[in-house]
Amino acid sequence: QVQLVESGGGLVQTGGSLNLSCAASRSPVTVNEMGWYRQAPGRQREMVARETSSGSPYYGDFVDGRFRISRDIAQNTVTLQMNNLKPEDTAVYYCNYHYSTYSRVYDYWGQGTQVTVAS
Repeated sequence: QVQLVESGGGLVQTGGSLNLSCAASRSPVTVNEMGWYRQAPGRQREMVARETSSGSPYYGDFVDGRFRISRDIAQNTVTLQMNNLKPEDTAVYYCNYHYSTYSRVYDYWGQGTQVTVAS
């Protein structure tokens, strides 16, 4: 099991910034991904940003250069720096730890942190 603890959500005005942080209790494998997903009311969960253990970042199309993900492999942490926030960024943001074996995919999720962007 991997427990994920998130912090850093809150209320911000349009154009503002927030930093989200997530700490994993352990990292059972060396090849893995950590990242952030979000879910707004009535919508499906979508990938915001993720980074592989080898340092390759991936972003959702809507990010458009506004967010930056970073990992500290040794500390098992991932941070999402969000700039120029828009009302449509309002959602619950979930930290994710992902890895796969030959026979199974493992996904662990944090409890979620609310991000609200006021117009």
